[in-house]
Amino acid sequence: QVQLVESGGGLVQAGGSLRLSCAASGRTFSSYTMGWFRQAPGKEREFVAAISRFAGSTYFADSVKGRFTISRDNAKNTVSLQMNSLKPEDTAVYYCAANTRAVSLFVSYPMDYWGKGTLVTVSS
Repeated sequence: QVQLVESGGGLVQAGGSLRLSCAASGRTFSSYTMGWFRQAPGKEREFVAAISRFAGSTYFADSVKGRFTISRDNAKNTVSLQMNSLKPEDTAVYYCAANTRAVSLFVSYPMDYWGKGTLVTVSS
């Protein structure tokens, strides 16, 4: 069993930056491809970014490519999402998620674990 706890959300002005973190419990963190999703008010949850088990590969949604980066520290059981040049349309609850698929297949399969989310609000 893995528990995921997100942190780092908050209110930021457009053009600003924010760094989200996800702390995972358990000793099998490196067994999982990790990723981030988001859900804006009134919209469906959408994929944001994913990172392979040993950080060799990353994958981003087109909407955040070039603005967001994803990283992980397997020694600390954490995955982070650095968000730069934020836009009001990035406002959403951001969720950390994990499954055991290759990063290229991450979104094609159900997630094994989800965090409870952290709210990011970008003001214009």
